[in-house]
Amino acid sequence: MGRDGNKSCFACCFSTPTTSSSSSSAIQLLFFIVPLILVSFIVFVLVPRNSTWALIYSLPPSTSAVAAAANSSEKLGAAVYAESSQLVLDLPSRVVKTVDVGGSSGEATLSDSVEVAVNRSASPQLSAVEAVTKFQELNEAKEYSSLNTSITDSDSLNITINGTPNNATTSPNETIALPLKHNRQVRTKLDKVEAGLQRARWAIREAKNGSQLRDPDYVPVGPMYWDAKAFHRSYLEMEKQFKVFVYKEGEPPVFHDGPCKSIYSMEGNFIYKLDVDTKFQTKDPQKAHVFYLPFSVAKMVRFVYSRDSRDLSPIRRTVVDYINLVAQKYPYWNRSHGADHFMLACHDWGPEASFSLPYLEKNSIRALCNANTSERFNPVKDVSIPEINLITDKLTGLMGGPSASRRQILAFFAGGVHGPIRPVLLEHWEDKDEDIKVHKYLPRGVNYYDMMRNSKYCICPSGYEVASPRIVEALYNGCVPVLISKSYVAPFSDVLRWKSFSVTVSVDDIPKLKEILMNISTRQYIRMQRRVLQVRRHFEFNSPPKRYDVFHMILHSVWLRRLNVRITDGHGVVAN
Repeated sequence: MGRDGNKSCFACCFSTPTTSSSSSSAIQLLFFIVPLILVSFIVFVLVPRNSTWALIYSLPPSTSAVAAAANSSEKLGAAVYAESSQLVLDLPSRVVKTVDVGGSSGEATLSDSVEVAVNRSASPQLSAVEAVTKFQELNEAKEYSSLNTSITDSDSLNITINGTPNNATTSPNETIALPLKHNRQVRTKLDKVEAGLQRARWAIREAKNGSQLRDPDYVPVGPMYWDAKAFHRSYLEMEKQFKVFVYKEGEPPVFHDGPCKSIYSMEGNFIYKLDVDTKFQTKDPQKAHVFYLPFSVAKMVRFVYSRDSRDLSPIRRTVVDYINLVAQKYPYWNRSHGADHFMLACHDWGPEASFSLPYLEKNSIRALCNANTSERFNPVKDVSIPEINLITDKLTGLMGGPSASRRQILAFFAGGVHGPIRPVLLEHWEDKDEDIKVHKYLPRGVNYYDMMRNSKYCICPSGYEVASPRIVEALYNGCVPVLISKSYVAPFSDVLRWKSFSVTVSVDDIPKLKEILMNISTRQYIRMQRRVLQVRRHFEFNSPPKRYDVFHMILHSVWLRRLNVRITDGHGVVAN
């Protein structure tokens, strides 16, 4: 009985009536939930609370919207020539365009007719690419001493060039969270290149408020520069790290060759100097900041173009075929859609050659003598270079002139009548005034360079194209240039403050030319003439090149544009 009684009691304690089965199930479920809550709380307390998510706001609704913003920005850059120089000098302080090539290399073929939409919008709202770039800049700033910039995993963060994540549809003002992996110590070679550019940007920004740097050859000072300290630091940074990869494909005379003794001489001389250069040229394309397309438009006009046809398609096909060739052989053109590539042309048809390919015109750096904003020259992205008429490979006999007080002629011009501006100049001033010497043809026995050396001001009107070799000739001979043109961006205006050593006269003011020049005081003229003598070193052609001369100034302008571009690689991480 006792054993049966105990057995009954044990059964009564653990058996439940049928009517209370639901409350017992709740109690059993509670036994599982409580430990789970405790574990979650412990994890929440122990795990670091630093967020690994970047919030991206206000994505552009479509590629066309971004393209419209880019077009409006380009028009703005073309309209504000007077401000463009200062804007470009301040390039390192901000990113004008960010090119993200993750996942786009295979899709962007050269046959695409759609132009690349580059983030150049002036809107305060950030695009996805710009926001991610700013997020990465914060990481770079935190890790600056070790230079271990963040590398994001391509599977987690893959943004197309128009700012919209791949395989995603977004609406305006929609918030998207992009997961970012933890920092890795392994970086790609492109990351290293970009880290070096970031250091250069930081150094240039710091130089603006720092003391003047020492230099054994030349220290830029004076009002001829928008910011002399920033320019000096930028130039030194260029000398320290700038690397150019020259594509070896192509045969002379169209490639790796060019005229060296004509008004197009900068094409041939730059190609030749860069081909034999050992300081800036690199044989390793993965270490390059920019890639040079070594074709000569002047040689294309001579050997490819048929003068009787007036058909530019052979020139355009030559350019397209060459870029197709290097794009198929190397990954770098498709990686950036040409944003880190540059061409150089002094021929009038240089811009036309660049129109052969949308990416070449819209993305690439174009170093042009014909820097005409009405022909789609963009002073923020493109480079204006001087037109130099070289007779030999030396400047012997081309430079000199008396001091400012010994120049007796007020102003001088002699040249052919072509283009819309020169006929107006000749109509008002040819043989009309003893102080304004304007000639279609020089009188017999009168030397052109002697006239420049004895003149205070040298009139430099545009011809069919905006550029004129008279600008450099005036500087060589110590004559203050008088620029008369429309839509012209003067050479190296990203660095040089032209109004401090030249005079700009509009076409409408040609009848008042003498009045304008006479209103410049003698003291002010002497200042301008001294500044001409100081800045002309930047336009001197030397063989071999010398520091701060025209060859290095062209490279520096390309360097500044490269500082404006931040290229990210979305194809994964490659060990060093």
